[in-house]
Amino acid sequence: MLQRAINPIRQRLDRIGIGLSGLCALHCLASIVLVSGLGIGGELFFAPDIHRWGLVVATLVAAVAIGWGALRHRMAMPFVIAMTGLTFMGGALAVPHGYKEAILTIIGVGLVSLGHILNLRHCHSAACKERCGD
Repeated sequence: MLQRAINPIRQRLDRIGIGLSGLCALHCLASIVLVSGLGIGGELFFAPDIHRWGLVVATLVAAVAIGWGALRHRMAMPFVIAMTGLTFMGGALAVPHGYKEAILTIIGVGLVSLGHILNLRHCHSAACKERCGD
């Protein structure tokens, strides 16, 4: 009974993770366009704290939603894909601002988002409903 009540929370966290990944990718692209194309907003868009806090939030949401799904469903693939994405995002913090950082971050958020999508898909699969009762 408790598990059925908790499952929608995890699914909501997966959806939040997908949305945050999209916002992060949009931030990267907007930063490149606004700063390099128009020369404005560099101090705001390239602030290291934005990137550090973004990674912290992404890690927390992924750890709860995808980690929870991995433990519950015994599916490693969403977890491995999301953790690889978080590694790319962490690597982006180690390179100077610019296109290299944006590429690493976009690859990272794409992989994290894919991990959330796979986690959600598994929740709705017949195998999950049969095995877990979700």
